[in-house]
Amino acid sequence: MNSDHRIVVLGAGYTGMFSAVRLAHRTRRTGVTITLVNPSSRFVERLRMHQIAAGQELAVHRIPELLAGTGVTFVQGAATAIDPEARRITLDGGAGTLDYDTLVYALGSSTDTGRVPGADLHAFTLNSPEIAGEFAARLTEIAASGGTVTVCGGGLTGVEAAGEIAEAHPGLHVTLVSLDEPGAMMGDRARAYLHGALDRLGVTLETGSRVTKVLPDGVELADGRLVRSDACLWTTGVKVSPLAADAGIATDDHGLVLVDATLRSVSHPEIHAVGDAAAVRLAWGQLHGTCQSGLPTAQYTADTIARLVRGKRVKPFRFGYFHQPVSLGRRDAVIQFTRADETPRRLHLTGRIAVAYKETVSGSPLTTYRVSKRMNVTTIVSKGGRATRKPVA
Repeated sequence: MNSDHRIVVLGAGYTGMFSAVRLAHRTRRTGVTITLVNPSSRFVERLRMHQIAAGQELAVHRIPELLAGTGVTFVQGAATAIDPEARRITLDGGAGTLDYDTLVYALGSSTDTGRVPGADLHAFTLNSPEIAGEFAARLTEIAASGGTVTVCGGGLTGVEAAGEIAEAHPGLHVTLVSLDEPGAMMGDRARAYLHGALDRLGVTLETGSRVTKVLPDGVELADGRLVRSDACLWTTGVKVSPLAADAGIATDDHGLVLVDATLRSVSHPEIHAVGDAAAVRLAWGQLHGTCQSGLPTAQYTADTIARLVRGKRVKPFRFGYFHQPVSLGRRDAVIQFTRADETPRRLHLTGRIAVAYKETVSGSPLTTYRVSKRMNVTTIVSKGGRATRKPVA
């Protein structure tokens, strides 16, 4: 690679931002240029979206400010097409095109409201601060009359949202609707604590039945029952941008970029995919979209590109899960520590120490970006042990 190598990072979420900042530090004095592209100039803390939904005011962080001093160029715009043969990206709004030698594909994922009828029309999501803010305004409207709220999806996002809403609006009746038991992936004691906390907050659990339709005044279940609500928050189902698939880049059935052991596209090796946008498979299974796994893919990719720029060899990506941190309102939390494949260990934390732990986790990306301007900071707590020493063929 030559000294005028052009690197473009698509997406400024947790992984894209870390990729850009770490790349800038790792490639200084090499002559490369780095451009970060994102539709909005606001950096979105996805780990805190449930707080916005509950009506809390959070600090607003601007991408240009986070990039200050790195030398990374920020371009505000949305990519509408990728031409992998010409190595060119087309931007919306007449913003023109960007050419690249290396592309970091970090477009992430969002909640999918297209799988269940009515979800796109009658449910709110946590896909952006603006939508979460609209939901918070709706909660304020119905709280005075003791309204009802349904949170659909019993994953950790749904659990956090239900607890946050119930604590912030004790006059509301909050129902968490889930096909599976909330906290099912946790150990028995941590799961029991989670259920006890939701019960103390007054959250009603409606489990074991699938939502088949979202209506203006409630959600319809597969068994025919109607759970009435004045507002619905949809947190289940994930979709990714179709940009890669539309460009002819190899993807799986869900649109995730197929990557090799070094997180490079199997069809276009000049494209590196990170975070939720990549189908990363290790010996114990495939990564799923979390900040915990996303930041390590960004760290690894930045280091990999820096080594390739210098003509050095790279080693396969290794990672193992370490914990499942879950906030239960502002005053309670549960932390389940895990094995590399995310099965639960015996150790877990609850109460105040868990609250402090969770807050540290939620705030760590911003701290990591700032420190990474000056030094290399690792986000990989576990490399997965023996299970990841040999890459999947």
